[in-house]
Amino acid sequence: MRLMLLSNSTNHGQGYLDHAMPVVLEFLGSAGRLLFVPFALYDLPGYTEKARARFAREGVEVVGLTADAGDRALLESAEAVFVGGGNTFRLVDRLQRSGLLEVLRQRAQGGMPYLGASAGTNIAAPTIRTTNDMPIVQPPSFDALGLVPFQINPHYLDAEPGSRHMGETREDRLREYLEDNERPVVGLREGGWLRREGASLRLEGAPARIFRRGADPEEAVPGAVLDQLLG
Repeated sequence: MRLMLLSNSTNHGQGYLDHAMPVVLEFLGSAGRLLFVPFALYDLPGYTEKARARFAREGVEVVGLTADAGDRALLESAEAVFVGGGNTFRLVDRLQRSGLLEVLRQRAQGGMPYLGASAGTNIAAPTIRTTNDMPIVQPPSFDALGLVPFQINPHYLDAEPGSRHMGETREDRLREYLEDNERPVVGLREGGWLRREGASLRLEGAPARIFRRGADPEEAVPGAVLDQLLG
């Protein structure tokens, strides 16, 4: 299995995918055509055009799913796939109701390169229970692709010292998740990503925070080997 799971698609002060594009291109290898899944946003053509224009600068052709009968054939024949960010509930709802979630799972498990960002990274986990998004739609279930056996929290934010915000921090919310769930959670900070090649998992780009039930959170630095999370 080959996965590249980005916390975010845009870093502050940079353009769309600029912070990760050299590594994305290396990850895609010889794939000259990329299938884009725009289902996390409402405007499918507009979102696909954004991805198409960015990858065109790198010599990679992008074809987008359009929520019609031809999507299954496109996914079944794709060289590589990019699942874009947006609202995770909308993304999962569209994939589940169209029957494409299982097709996407089978293709990724079969070795098709899977690139995800934000919501597209959320759905690589077993469920979407650690997304930050508002449930604007109700999918049939919270089940996702399960391409990794742990949960992911993209856009992970550390508590700001001196902040007057009295609500739960991101760490608080992930600890709440672990009160009722066993699976570890990787909090991916902005600019970071996870890279899976078969049985190997590495953190790249930025530090991350790893949460396990009954244990203190652990810091992981770029370059860290996280194979134990695949165990």
